[in-house]
Amino acid sequence: MNSDFVIPTLHESTRGLQLEQVSLSAIADCFGSPTYVYSEAALRQAFQAYEQALAGREASICYAVKANSNLGVLSVFARLGAGFDIVSGGELSRVIAAGGDPAKVVFSGVGKSVAEMRQALACGIRCFNVESEAELERLDAVAGEMRLVAPIALRVNPDVDPKTHPYISTGLRSNKFGVAFDEAMRLYELAAALPHIRISGIACHIGSQLLDPAPMEEATRKILALVDRLKGWGIALEHIDLGGGLGIRYRDEQPPPVAEYLAPMLSLLNGRSEKICFEPGRSLIGNAGLLLTRVEYLKHGTEKNFAVVDAAMNDLARPALYDAYHEVVEVDRRAVPALHYEVVGPICESGDFLAHDRKLSIEQGDLLAILSAGAYGMTMSSNYNTRPRAAEVMVVGERMHLIRERESVESLYALESRLPQG
Repeated sequence: MNSDFVIPTLHESTRGLQLEQVSLSAIADCFGSPTYVYSEAALRQAFQAYEQALAGREASICYAVKANSNLGVLSVFARLGAGFDIVSGGELSRVIAAGGDPAKVVFSGVGKSVAEMRQALACGIRCFNVESEAELERLDAVAGEMRLVAPIALRVNPDVDPKTHPYISTGLRSNKFGVAFDEAMRLYELAAALPHIRISGIACHIGSQLLDPAPMEEATRKILALVDRLKGWGIALEHIDLGGGLGIRYRDEQPPPVAEYLAPMLSLLNGRSEKICFEPGRSLIGNAGLLLTRVEYLKHGTEKNFAVVDAAMNDLARPALYDAYHEVVEVDRRAVPALHYEVVGPICESGDFLAHDRKLSIEQGDLLAILSAGAYGMTMSSNYNTRPRAAEVMVVGERMHLIRERESVESLYALESRLPQG
């Protein structure tokens, strides 16, 4: 078992692996498996790292709700004073239900509907991050119908290569996100002329799982040059939103500490009057959570050994979707020979795997912890094969709180109906 745990509050004890002061075995006994488990202490530590790096500056930390939208998680960040970056009306409703302040919400996303715009305007969100000319015109019309003025920032695509997985790259000119850098001046002029639009800032986000600050430094330089051009044209911005994207360690990655990652950007922002906004997601929640799963069967073959577990690609899609690596560790030590296993689920797909070629000392019925599963785990899960989604538990010191009940099979078809005969 690899003792170099990714989650800072995970450690070994006489009761096996513990998250904070709670045994993972005890969590499985109480709530079954598969179950997502999060550490409240790890969430606080991650958020405070951003606070410390931004100390003395007028800055906002807007948690990217898409990374993990559970109300228990959102409520922790709300109590810490976080803002929120949302991409749907549903996420806005979650933020409010969790106690978040709509006035600290920024609304990103390329496909905002009329209903979502109305909802956000009625709630009084801080800013819409507008991603197209058509969206800008629609937002002006919707705000006009409501006799309101919509605060906006244009999400500008700086065409910077983030050097990350192509599926989570968002700042190249070939991506669907944002407006082209060369179009930004014209669109800001258009926005300034619209009667129900108030220009508040500028935004960019070049991608996720970033491990090198250099691309964001380059993007910041380009954005600041545009800000200064706008000021020369009489359009002064109140805030600069530089997105999120700082990566985490899943295996052997070496992400810089938050302060080191932000330092080149903050250096460029020294002496400026604009407020700063960052939208971290994965770096706040990714290494604060794990997926607890139990071994159903061990299959020993001539070419490969398989550990068939009760979690599957519907619970954690990242390995099948991105061929992503997640550390897998035994919850309890076993005095059995370690073998190399394919860790797979019960779903009827060859792509249903959680880990390849892992050396594990396990027996049938043992518990495994799949680490670094706090971000884009539960939020990307599905009910494929009519599988109820996992329970979610938050650990706070010596206590464990069920923050989402396991779904029942009946709940999966509760909104469906049989076709009548005849």
